[in-house]
Amino acid sequence: MSQFFQIHPETPQLRLIKQAVDILRKGGVIVYPTDSAYAIGCQLEDKQATDRIKRIRRLDDKHNFTLMCRDLSDIGQYAKVDNTQYRLLKNFTPGAYTFILDATTEVPRRLLHPKRRTIGLRVPDNAIVQALLAELGEPIMSSTLILPGDDEPMTDPYDIRETLEHELDLIIDGGFCGLEATTVVNFCGDAPEVTRVGKGDPAPFQ
Repeated sequence: MSQFFQIHPETPQLRLIKQAVDILRKGGVIVYPTDSAYAIGCQLEDKQATDRIKRIRRLDDKHNFTLMCRDLSDIGQYAKVDNTQYRLLKNFTPGAYTFILDATTEVPRRLLHPKRRTIGLRVPDNAIVQALLAELGEPIMSSTLILPGDDEPMTDPYDIRETLEHELDLIIDGGFCGLEATTVVNFCGDAPEVTRVGKGDPAPFQ
């Protein structure tokens, strides 16, 4: 049975943030709000928790996981970014974008695309996630909470609880955070390529 925290979306309660991070550090799988939709996540190095997320979402080995990062200093540690890319990222973070980048050796191989060695990275514009990341001190391994057979993410924390409470360790209710997933921009080619249009404006990358 999962725990259920109601956390203020603008001024997150530090006591609950600390409890949530403690659950993550003990191998927990959590659902939390972002600036685009609810996400499901776990600690970066936790293989068992990652496997649980794969089972819940029925993901195969080709799925590009996302590292939810506090700021661009995390991105530099986990991805290879040149000066031009860095300037673009700086202009559009934090925000509702996921950037596909070539991964560094800091990223566990099981999280990488099996052929391309890429990783998704994003810096969310959401006070709850930023508080979680500050307390945890490292990125959260994440995926948008889209269940098998659905086209859109789950948006209601109470529906999430009813559907998944026996498969999760914590659900954070941060209120309504939107119906759309992020806009995905692939930086691994000669020029940025928008591979999914979501909440973030795709125009700057087209």
